[in-house]
Amino acid sequence: MLVASVASTLLFPIPASAENMSDTLHLQEVVVTGTRSATDVRHLPMTVTVIGRKMLTEQHQTSVLPTVMQQVPGLFVTSRSVMGYGASTGAAGGINLRGITGGAGQLLVLIDGHPQYQGIYGHPISDSYQTLMADRVEVLRGPASVLYGSNAMGGVLNIVTRSMHEDGVKTNVNLGTGSYGTVQTEASNQIRSGRFTSTVAAQYGRTDNHRPRMGFEQYGGYLKLGYDINNNWNTYIDANITHFNASYPGTVSSPIFEANQWITRGMVSAALENHYNKTSGALSVYSNFGRHKIDDGTQNPAQPTQRYFRSKDALTGISWYQSATLFKGNRMTVGIDYMHIYGNAYYTSKATGEILDTPNKQSGHSHRNEIAGYLDFRQDLAEWLTVDAGIRLDHHSITGTEWIPQAGIVVRPMATGEIKVMASKGFRNPTMREMYLYPPSNTDLKPERLWNYELSWRHRLGAFNYGMNLYYIKGDNMIQTIQRKNVNTGEIENYGMELEADYRINSHWNITTNHSLLHMRHKVVAAPEYKGFLGANYRHSRWDVVAGLQYLNRLYTAVGDNEQKENAFLINASVTYSLTKGISIWLRGENLLAQRYEINLGYPMPRATFMGGVDISL
Repeated sequence: MLVASVASTLLFPIPASAENMSDTLHLQEVVVTGTRSATDVRHLPMTVTVIGRKMLTEQHQTSVLPTVMQQVPGLFVTSRSVMGYGASTGAAGGINLRGITGGAGQLLVLIDGHPQYQGIYGHPISDSYQTLMADRVEVLRGPASVLYGSNAMGGVLNIVTRSMHEDGVKTNVNLGTGSYGTVQTEASNQIRSGRFTSTVAAQYGRTDNHRPRMGFEQYGGYLKLGYDINNNWNTYIDANITHFNASYPGTVSSPIFEANQWITRGMVSAALENHYNKTSGALSVYSNFGRHKIDDGTQNPAQPTQRYFRSKDALTGISWYQSATLFKGNRMTVGIDYMHIYGNAYYTSKATGEILDTPNKQSGHSHRNEIAGYLDFRQDLAEWLTVDAGIRLDHHSITGTEWIPQAGIVVRPMATGEIKVMASKGFRNPTMREMYLYPPSNTDLKPERLWNYELSWRHRLGAFNYGMNLYYIKGDNMIQTIQRKNVNTGEIENYGMELEADYRINSHWNITTNHSLLHMRHKVVAAPEYKGFLGANYRHSRWDVVAGLQYLNRLYTAVGDNEQKENAFLINASVTYSLTKGISIWLRGENLLAQRYEINLGYPMPRATFMGGVDISL
């Protein structure tokens, strides 16, 4: 009876007063990822989680990914050390959402809506996604290929960059040091003077990490300059770059020596935006690029490798969209995307620097083009009912043309809650590596495809908000390596449930929790069948305390005949104390129970680690 009573209260609550209802609606989240234009999340059929800058910075993390993993149910990021994800063999930083993996290029990372991935290998480079550039992060769970094309088949993680919104100057410096010789530093300056805005930020971090031959060092910077032409038009340019040097020691059972990486990743973009009462849009050009030098190392230090693997890649694009209200309750968005993806992978001699023969079929195919047009139509049929439908026509210069539809319905039985039903298609074009590089390559590969069906409920009860999702994913044409050849033979069939809630107890205490259950017909690495998180924030006077408990159950570190999985119960916490106005000291501890566990097979995670530092804001 108690369970039934609680369920009844959650799903069919006593109506709130008009005053409370007004306060609740005033706080509704506006997102851009689901439509490209700012939209009330209550009118979107897809599920979007927003993590603001305050939450991204309160634990003093230099990367957005640890915080995003805590706050988004069903999303998991692999790790192997205190700092640094790295690339190539043994790398971490794989982003997995509902069993769909970014390591395979099936999950798309965006910066201000622009795709960011390695042009040859097609996967995200996780060390590039620094907190210094982020105003907020929006995560859309489920396919977003109608708006963003290939690689968005499992969802998107969109980093919305920082801007200064009021006149003045803000400067921030954050310095920290801790376990295993770890150092993190970050400085930023923001200016707004009339119509001109600027954001400049720089970052440096290094660590020895918890195993020999596992050092990591990183330099990063971000610049954004904006100008408001008038009340309706504005323009900006921005750029970010990161360079890291990483070493990896191999697994505990099979150590590797002299395995080093030198990676540079960058992005530049420019945009012209318009904002009117009934229409808004943007025209932007962008390019993300990379330079990679990798020594794969040796198991016998007396016989070092004789060559470096090198690659250069870039993804350059033009994006235009315009969103308009044609009549009451309507919003229609049309857009065109063009991308030119190119790169080159090769080996060079350590002794002479000359280029060596590389086993690939890239000749004449070191670039590809994609052009697409899309339409998204949303209509409020009544105050309580919204329908949404979209379609994209995407043409790839090698694999051909793909149609991508989606449709959804939002029912608002009350002002504080909505039911959402969504069906959407996602796809991923094969990468240059899969088609042309190394012996498994196959020039006849076709796009991967899947369908996602989702039912969700969101409800706001004043200080208490919660939501739940049910989803089913069915995909085929997945690219797998069979008998040393890449072929379209794999399948995906996943289904699961997600729950998230937050409760502001009073002005000092806030509690958040999220949980995800995942069933995979075909198991994949780094996709826990259960992930739960419980977080608490305490703020009073000069104190700011953040604590989180995360439980991972049946986290697969190997699949197939040698299936292995992990369970882990992790406690993290950070404490910030304000010494004076603008100066605070902080302490962060991770894995405080000193749990033994692995995320990447053969790479044990560090036991309890600690960082401390000072934050100065002027």
